[in-house]
Amino acid sequence: MNKLLNRQNFPGPAYPEKILQFGEGNFLRAFVDWIIDNLNEKTNFNSGITIVRPIDTKQPKLNEQDGLYTTVIRGINEKGVAVAEPKIIYSVNREISVYQEFNEYLKCAENPELEFIFSNTTEAGITFSDKDKFTDTPPTTFPAKLTVFLYHRFKHFNGQKKQGLIIIPCELIDYNGEKLKEYVIKYAKLWNLDPHFINWLNDANTFCSTLVDRIVTGYPKDEAAKLEQELGYQDKFLDTAEYFYLFVIQGPNWIRDKLKLNDVDMNILVVDDIKPYKERKVGILNGAHTAMVPVAYLAGIRTVGDAMANQKVENFVKNLLNKEVIPTLSLDKNELNQFASDVLNRFKNPFIKHELIAISLNSLTKFKTRLLPQLLTYSQKFNQPPKYITFALSALIAFYHGQYHGEKIPLTDDKHLLDRFDTWRPLYQSDVRKLVSNVLGMTDHWEKDLNTIPELTDLVTNNLKAILTNDIKTVIPQN
Repeated sequence: MNKLLNRQNFPGPAYPEKILQFGEGNFLRAFVDWIIDNLNEKTNFNSGITIVRPIDTKQPKLNEQDGLYTTVIRGINEKGVAVAEPKIIYSVNREISVYQEFNEYLKCAENPELEFIFSNTTEAGITFSDKDKFTDTPPTTFPAKLTVFLYHRFKHFNGQKKQGLIIIPCELIDYNGEKLKEYVIKYAKLWNLDPHFINWLNDANTFCSTLVDRIVTGYPKDEAAKLEQELGYQDKFLDTAEYFYLFVIQGPNWIRDKLKLNDVDMNILVVDDIKPYKERKVGILNGAHTAMVPVAYLAGIRTVGDAMANQKVENFVKNLLNKEVIPTLSLDKNELNQFASDVLNRFKNPFIKHELIAISLNSLTKFKTRLLPQLLTYSQKFNQPPKYITFALSALIAFYHGQYHGEKIPLTDDKHLLDRFDTWRPLYQSDVRKLVSNVLGMTDHWEKDLNTIPELTDLVTNNLKAILTNDIKTVIPQN
């Protein structure tokens, strides 16, 4: 029987507690904690983590393994080679529950060495409720819990400016740091806390917004026994993730020094505004996914990996990114090209089976947010619709027929959109141009009539006729 992973069986470095982390989930452990462990290993960052479990659950804690667990990072590296890299994470010291150990939670605020707070409490985590009370132990929302914590620290250190914290939320909402700060101040006012506390929040603390990017596949249930055999020990908290990662932090440049980023080569950026990086991710990564789905699915392909193994689909995605998406984005072209190259490698990751039908959820809305901005910008800039994005839109309309050459397609989208396509179903046979005009004319969805874009209606109509009449594999544009 393999040994259990703990500090007695696998002694290693220990670090002073300088980081409080709200959230014990797979993402933070294979992203933030993995990053911190690398910083500890490669620089003198020297920072240990206390994890706060923000929800009321009796699930096992990392304390069972003295805070230790293994990340297995797998994917295509910079050289195009498939790799799997296991790493024991030594930077987590302990995990506490804010519900069962509220006093211990507040005691963490009294630690003079504490410098950072990280969080990922899901997209719904950064929210506000006027039902929360200061006297609750704890209040329900994450911002309320954080307000209680910060107020305790403010009081304990008599409002010393040097005891302010760097707060870096990783929840997947736009400008998460700004929203979190807004709610903390809102709670301070709701609870009539010391007015000097709000000054301390503004002057002594730094709330950063972030963009985070890594696919974390979590506990490898089907492979756990095999991986434990290879590792030579038992680990109940194994965590798997893709090779690629990106951490963009919006904040003052001195945060680079705090994180020791000048001493290590890691994909962590400190920037004035995350907006261009958000646009890059949405346009290139998410846009490529959305464009790929209907084209590859109608071609009989069912996973992202298989789509990228198909020469025609891969060429289509490459051309769409290089010729149409990248020219509409504002960041440095070399940076954009590198990101696009990383995205294509991520799609080829042999360790991740990403079903196209799962990505197809709400595809019409995804097209609007991920590819329509590029379609509009490109059309205006070059006085013609973009060929590949337009083909993706045409394939999407074919996809929403709900069947292709006799094979049923399971569609998942808002009912009012699916009902509309149900009504238009006869037009797929009788009047393709009318169908296209109807779809492009959904002003309530697109927020404008896309039929007004010169040549777009004609191009989509011709594409759709070709897709419906032929095998799509024979009409996917290639140059």
